[in-house]
Amino acid sequence: MNVSDVKKMIIGSEEWCAIPQLLMPAVKVRVDSGAKTSALHAFNIQPFKRENIAWVAFEVHPIQGNRKLILRCEAPVVDRRVVKNSSGQGEKRYVIKSLIRMSDQTWEIEITLTNRDSMGYRMLLGREAMNGRVLVDPSASMELGRISESDLIQMYGISQTPKSGLKIGLLASNRELYSNKRIMQAGEERGHDMRFYNIQDCYMKLDDERPEVHYRGGEIVSELDAVIPRIRPSATFYGCALTRQFESMGVYTQNSSLAISQSRDKLFSLQLLIKCGLDIPLTGFAYSPIDTNELIDMVGGAPLIVKLLEGSQGRGVVLAETRKAAESVINAFKAVKANLLVQEFIKEAGGKDLRLFVINGKVTAAIQREAAPGEFRANIHQGATATVVRVTADEKKLAVRAAKAMGLAVAGVDIIRSKTGPLLLEVNSSPGLEGIEGATEKDVAKMMIQAIEQELKWKSAD
Repeated sequence: MNVSDVKKMIIGSEEWCAIPQLLMPAVKVRVDSGAKTSALHAFNIQPFKRENIAWVAFEVHPIQGNRKLILRCEAPVVDRRVVKNSSGQGEKRYVIKSLIRMSDQTWEIEITLTNRDSMGYRMLLGREAMNGRVLVDPSASMELGRISESDLIQMYGISQTPKSGLKIGLLASNRELYSNKRIMQAGEERGHDMRFYNIQDCYMKLDDERPEVHYRGGEIVSELDAVIPRIRPSATFYGCALTRQFESMGVYTQNSSLAISQSRDKLFSLQLLIKCGLDIPLTGFAYSPIDTNELIDMVGGAPLIVKLLEGSQGRGVVLAETRKAAESVINAFKAVKANLLVQEFIKEAGGKDLRLFVINGKVTAAIQREAAPGEFRANIHQGATATVVRVTADEKKLAVRAAKAMGLAVAGVDIIRSKTGPLLLEVNSSPGLEGIEGATEKDVAKMMIQAIEQELKWKSAD
């Protein structure tokens, strides 16, 4: 049938459609005549070959607000092209073709695949898909009929077993990070209602009687039992403000805003550790380049370590092997008004350090990280390898005391072995799980969830 012969449907700004070839009986779409191409929310997008033809596998949350229901789909790749998002930024996306059904009409459209987790609607219907077939009334909504929650449950075969667990919010920036995915998975496996909240999409109402947190489009975040803050360094200020807001609402936060903020201030955290009688490498801090020589002498001369206070994951850490190199690095950083620490270099450590994972005052897992050849930084993100290690009683005690000093319920404590005994390097308030779970084969994410259960005195019905 020629498109010109089709009686045009009148649709509103949002409608329901079906994508039968992807086994989706109902998807709520945002109708956007300003967008050229249609887009489907997809994640875990993986290209592959089938009989020498390019295909793509992907997963979809077809129902808005339901991240438990996941459909795995496959389709031949039609194209891969750059598509501008709503912010005007170009994104290279896979393009597939599939049938779409709206009301009594079915036709084939092109669909781009992109992670629309930051968007409310699972699908966007662009003007190419609508051309010659529909007329849009932007003031209307659901002109083709509504689908109830009970209908969706029946269509997708969703279990209606009520949740008996806790409502736990994960406060982070990237849902796809290994650590965040594992925490979500562990919580769901324990029977909890896990909610992911992107920090940058949250906003707050400051009210002495009814403080609120709002999320994407006005959703009021309420009735949470606990929040797990996983705040990246660049989001420390706003992430801690948001964590404080949840605290003011009476929500248990696994790491408090105060503990996170003071752990992120490397200078303050070292001063706090020293105040608590804990051993750290000799460390110097100064404001003026005039003091460079004395600063170097203060930590025993070269070789020495120069650390930016704002660095993370081994970035902003420099080994100065000679006094001249140390002077150059320190003065260069000072010239751009960067805050830095100078620390003695522990040569006997041999490019190795320990990461002890502390949960509620107990060391639950430990690894040794060894720097890559030619590298001195033992960070996994810098190519270091992780192996299981037996830690001493003194090292365990030091890690537990360090986490307590910082006020952290969950902490990654970095320790270096020196000829004088274990020394504290850093206490991380959002420690990564990939390296330690991979090396130890321990379910650290599950332990984090169980720690919340213990704090809230929740017991499984099993």
